[in-house]
Amino acid sequence: MVTSRGIRPMLLLVVAAVTSILTVLAARLTGEATAALSPRQWAGILPLALMAVVVTLAGIMVARWRSGRATPRISPLWAARTLVLGQASALTGAALVGWYAAHGLLLLPDLDVDSQKARLWLVGAHVVAAGAVSVAGMITQRRCRIDEPPSSQDLTS
Repeated sequence: MVTSRGIRPMLLLVVAAVTSILTVLAARLTGEATAALSPRQWAGILPLALMAVVVTLAGIMVARWRSGRATPRISPLWAARTLVLGQASALTGAALVGWYAAHGLLLLPDLDVDSQKARLWLVGAHVVAAGAVSVAGMITQRRCRIDEPPSSQDLTS
């Protein structure tokens, strides 16, 4: 649930856990057919890292605009879109953490095989990169936050 204060870290943990559980169950029900979907190359980390950097830079631009130091000035619509980008990145990163963690869990029974050990390192790197996307989204959400305006009761007293 997204509150007026934005996405909470607990929601991200729930998304990651549910995604992991569903992925493991799907893998068990389909006879490991989802193993073909697990990461097989280190190049898959690059788009995740790029996404984390872009989201972070967008958040920095909004934070500079809020403090009055942005040149050129950005529009409030840009700031709102950046907030949504940050929240979407946080949720996507959490879902990917769950997805990749589930593939890591599926590799654990065969950990004595060297090739599976190498794949586990690869999956672990993907978990870290997806976690970076989620953290970048949460930081951007925080940078885009505008404090609540005073309520009408505060103005009358």
